[in-house]
Amino acid sequence: MSDPCIICVAITGSLPTKADNPAVPVTIAEQVESTHEAFEAGAAIVHAHVRDDEGKPTSDPDRFASLLEGVRRHCPGMIVQLSTGGRSGAGRDRGGMLPLRPDMASLSVGSNNFPTRVYENSPDLVDWLASQMAAHGVMPEIEAFDLSHILQAHAMWQDGRLTTRPYVQFVMGVKNAMPVDRHVFDYYIATVRRLFGTNAPWCAAGIGPNQIVLNEWAVASGGHARTGLEDNVRLDRTRLAPSNAALVRRVVDLCDRYRRPVATWQQARAILNLPETVS
Repeated sequence: MSDPCIICVAITGSLPTKADNPAVPVTIAEQVESTHEAFEAGAAIVHAHVRDDEGKPTSDPDRFASLLEGVRRHCPGMIVQLSTGGRSGAGRDRGGMLPLRPDMASLSVGSNNFPTRVYENSPDLVDWLASQMAAHGVMPEIEAFDLSHILQAHAMWQDGRLTTRPYVQFVMGVKNAMPVDRHVFDYYIATVRRLFGTNAPWCAAGIGPNQIVLNEWAVASGGHARTGLEDNVRLDRTRLAPSNAALVRRVVDLCDRYRRPVATWQQARAILNLPETVS
């Protein structure tokens, strides 16, 4: 395969702390520095959450604005994807950063179980988030924790609630949600190709030790790959990951193994039909 592979780095998330791994970036300055290192290592997309002064997840638009400004200054061209996930806020607060016009934002189009709770995404909230993304020119990334989420994304695209062809990310390995299963993974790919076209780009993310498993499956199957300390803080059972960049380099090595070039930010923007110039 010669198609470039887009590497997305999920730098912080809502759950990992410095007690889990001292390399987890929490402050805006740490996040910008970690993102720059990952960008230099080969990541073309940064998926970002922000934390408050106590290190707790928040949807504070001012903090997102500071992070967005820092990444755009230090990582010119990198695609910035902000999280609208439910651990950082409730209701419409989850989309309070969308007027900042990041390149992308995550969008969960259905509910599912998480390790200790229900990840609730009501139809009304999903439709509102999608409408705000359309209004502000933000490309959604569909976080598919279940097959039904891929089908729902297609329905939303067909009826105009999603104004661009969905970019779907398969999330596997969250406890009580979809486990890591190769047959399901292959069916996800077939479903995306059937619903969105054989050339539709897609991505995959694995949680914990399954991160590297999903990285390899995605690279080998022609998809794109997500890595980063949000999803996994270790290199293996005995070693913590020293940085987000180290996890990016693991994916770069897989790309070399499967003879796929790592997508530059210019190539990533072309694949996802995003403008090269940030407005």
